[in-house]
Amino acid sequence: MKTLGTLLFPGFELLDVAGPLEMFGPPNDLVEIRMVAETAGPIASTQGVRFAVDDLTTDDHAYDMILVPGGMGTRREVDNAALLDWLRRVSATAELVMSVCTGSALLARAGLLDGKRATTNKRAFSWVTSQADKVLWQPKARWAEDGKFLTSSGISAGMDMSLAAIARLAGREEADVTALRAEYDWHDDPDWDPFAEHYGLV
Repeated sequence: MKTLGTLLFPGFELLDVAGPLEMFGPPNDLVEIRMVAETAGPIASTQGVRFAVDDLTTDDHAYDMILVPGGMGTRREVDNAALLDWLRRVSATAELVMSVCTGSALLARAGLLDGKRATTNKRAFSWVTSQADKVLWQPKARWAEDGKFLTSSGISAGMDMSLAAIARLAGREEADVTALRAEYDWHDDPDWDPFAEHYGLV
């Protein structure tokens, strides 16, 4: 079983966390989910729902996979040097590093996406892409994969990306079963992105 370190910070987007964890969580038995934050918590999402914390960023924990959500809190956290240092440290040894929505801004500011294909929330595309000019930002993508880095578009796209990650870990059949169990219509084409046109990016 692999460990999934899910970053929490005040003002994270609720579905950015809950959606992917619904896919990765039991009965899949693929990963042990750990909630990670700078403080002991509970940590409140933008919507006011609070999550408990398992590990602190100051702990010397390594994770097989990392999940970085977006949310209004990213506007503050892009200047959080300690958090960016944590992302660099845990990403160095992780097998997969995933972000949802504006979470890619944190990975970008940490320098982890330099020279890599990445995407983000299309409504916030201008702000996120201004955080790093060496990233190969994809204006039209439901999610983007470049090596071990997977970055998704806005909010609900995190579930599609997570199913793609499950397919990498355990095979396409496992991802299909997970989507069916959740009664979720998986957009399994990473280039499917009607929101890019809606926001004038293509």
